Amino acid sequence: METVNSVGRRKAAIARVILSEGNGVITINKRPIEVYFPSSILQYIVRQPLTLLDVAEKYDIKVNLDGGGYKGQAEALRLAIARALVKINPEDKSALRKEGFMTRDPRSVERKKPGQPKARKRFQFSKR
Repeated sequence: METVNSVGRRKAAIARVILSEGNGVITINKRPIEVYFPSSILQYIVRQPLTLLDVAEKYDIKVNLDGGGYKGQAEALRLAIARALVKINPEDKSALRKEGFMTRDPRSVERKKPGQPKARKRFQFSKR
């Protein structure tokens, strides 16, 4: 089996993934996942598509992560891994879609408008 590339995005985070046959090592920006995501919850989010299909020990994953915060990065990586797994085996798509791992979350930060302190917040109104 050759390597498979895929991209996942969430908010401002972009995850580029290279998935190849191996024994379950996940490397993010040349660091192991335990160092990059110390939180066990974020590690769980990243591994969700792998555990769903029982292939956690089958593939080595190299990741280039950029932008956003740690939660957005973890969810972008989850999407990228799910897309890579579908490229390898298209029959898995329905199972991953049912769990919601194939959907790109379109929500992002609303832009700041001119003449206002934030996107929706207004300066205090003064009648006189």
